[in-house]
Amino acid sequence: MNKPPSRRKKVIPGASEEPKLATDSVKQNTFEQDNPASATITVTAIEVTELTLEEQSLRLQFERQVERAFLSAGQALMELRDRRLYRSTHQTFEEYCRDRFNYSRDAAYLKISATVVYGNLQKFLPTNGRQIPMPTIGRQLRFLAKAELEPAVQADVWQQAVEQAGNKIPSGRIVKDVVDRIRESTKVPNPYHIGEICILLPKDNPDLRGKTGYWGVVSHVGEYSCTVQTWDGDYTVKIEHLKSLELLDEDCQFMQQLCVRLRQLHQVATRDEAVDWLLQGLGKQAKPYLSSLQAKLLAAVEREYKLVWKQPKQN
Repeated sequence: MNKPPSRRKKVIPGASEEPKLATDSVKQNTFEQDNPASATITVTAIEVTELTLEEQSLRLQFERQVERAFLSAGQALMELRDRRLYRSTHQTFEEYCRDRFNYSRDAAYLKISATVVYGNLQKFLPTNGRQIPMPTIGRQLRFLAKAELEPAVQADVWQQAVEQAGNKIPSGRIVKDVVDRIRESTKVPNPYHIGEICILLPKDNPDLRGKTGYWGVVSHVGEYSCTVQTWDGDYTVKIEHLKSLELLDEDCQFMQQLCVRLRQLHQVATRDEAVDWLLQGLGKQAKPYLSSLQAKLLAAVEREYKLVWKQPKQN
């Protein structure tokens, strides 16, 4: 018959004191819990010293550097773009930013736009005896930059956002709420219509850089924006970036047809660079007619690339 296992613990020589120590430790902890007044508390003393005037100046200097890091980045990107300092290694600014800084196109231009907005705030914020906190990161200006409001309105939005945040630097979400509220209160109907001929006004819109004077045909009308077809592509822009030529219907029809011809020619991949000169010239000539020589040149180039253009019959 099998004997039941013994419950007696095996005693290991030389280790008989360890259970006793553990038991003593448990008793001590239990005693301290029952008698909290007798517990020992270790406090580490921290010495607090005042900053010298020089240290205070350094702290302020470094804090401002941290706060304005996004500002200096935007200013540097603006100089790189405007001076075309990327041209030795890249064809476009967008490719350069992606390869050098791992910035997407939107990220690069957002940093530039935030810098422009910051400058507008400095210029238009009131300084009536009280200091209004300024942005410290570009994300706080993201929605303000995208809204493309007038500089004075940008300053008003920021001031309202600061007040809403308890006179502290507001989050991007608070800024967006104020932007939406102001745009809704000042909402005006889109004055443009499909088929209208307009000139592009680049202003501070990076998407329209180099497009000054381009004319195009409105192909879509949104609440705050329009899509415009030009000789080299389609651009969706805010209504403040457009100016109507206010042409008669028959003049609009002529320019609509001319736009189709120019776009068709622009799609020829093997075209000579002289053709681009013609396209750029006509693409900036916001007039509802062509001179005799211009008409002959355009027709000759179309024949060269076997492009057939038939003028629609008049009803």
